[in-house]
Amino acid sequence: MTQETPFPAAPNGADAHAGGDAMSAAFSKTELSEAAVLTGDIYGIAGTAGRLSSERDETFLFTAADGTRYTLKIANPAEDPAALAFQDGALLHLARHAPAVPVPRLVPTRSGATSHRITTHEGPRIVRLLTFLPGELQYRTPPSTNQSRQIGRALGALGLGLSGYAGRPPAGKLMWDISHTLDLAAVVDSVAPERQARVEAVLEEFLHMLPAFSALERRQIIHNDFNPHNILVDPAAPEHVAGIIDFGDMVEAPLVNDLAVAISYHLFTPDWAERAGAFLEGYLSARPLQPAEAALLPTLIRARLAMSIIIAEWRSARFPENRSYIMRNHAAAWAGLHNISDLTPAGLKRLAPHLAEA
Repeated sequence: MTQETPFPAAPNGADAHAGGDAMSAAFSKTELSEAAVLTGDIYGIAGTAGRLSSERDETFLFTAADGTRYTLKIANPAEDPAALAFQDGALLHLARHAPAVPVPRLVPTRSGATSHRITTHEGPRIVRLLTFLPGELQYRTPPSTNQSRQIGRALGALGLGLSGYAGRPPAGKLMWDISHTLDLAAVVDSVAPERQARVEAVLEEFLHMLPAFSALERRQIIHNDFNPHNILVDPAAPEHVAGIIDFGDMVEAPLVNDLAVAISYHLFTPDWAERAGAFLEGYLSARPLQPAEAALLPTLIRARLAMSIIIAEWRSARFPENRSYIMRNHAAAWAGLHNISDLTPAGLKRLAPHLAEA
């Protein structure tokens, strides 16, 4: 996921970190030869570029003449420079304070800058070069309880690494921030009738939880999108986390939100209870939860799943040409919401016994 404008003319002034709708803004593609020339001019590295799939910007696999691989990113002209600077700051912070966390490293330009702005007829675009992380995307590998455990531990380590990051996201709201779940009431009528009652019940549950949620003590910058498309694993040992990518949805929020987002992707398989328990145990081995956080976690997980359903159905109606991509996680979210529809804090503790020690 990435920063985007949530819904036009939505109540409560809901907007995004970006100044425009970078998700739907059109722009001219950069030729592969031009991408290679840009990299040579800006970074002093000769090589060749190959295009990679990307939702909102242009992303290339750049292979230097000596065989070293990099990820070249040329931002959408509608992208907010402040949002990119916020992401860059997080990567620099992790490099200094949590070097063991496997995230890409920013490659400095020839002048020592973290990025470079180019001028195009569609507006300025920001160029960044990052180290390439080898590995297989988690969603392409067989799931297992041990994999879930290691992914949970990796999220805990990442959160610890980000805990001292003093950067602040650009002003505005992010549609994918659980803190703003209730804003989605503005578009809940986009959900199919057979699913609408269940997601509305989650919004009501979130509303009743709001005072306790607002009182949570631990807040920090969180990744906020720890999903199988953003986690790289070792193909030879798919339980080992080899990389964490895509920091485009970071927000300042209660720490437990990060856990709710991540665990929501471990709930749709027949062995969901074992996988969720393993994920929690892995996370807790790196970072224990406070009792107040543990008490709210089931509701927050349901909120994230309901958000996935509402946003997917709303956006697929708005952008039907991109429906298959937008709806790619919809079935899993609906299955997960069904599986944990009555999960209580006590039930969660049965899945992860160490949660009771919080």
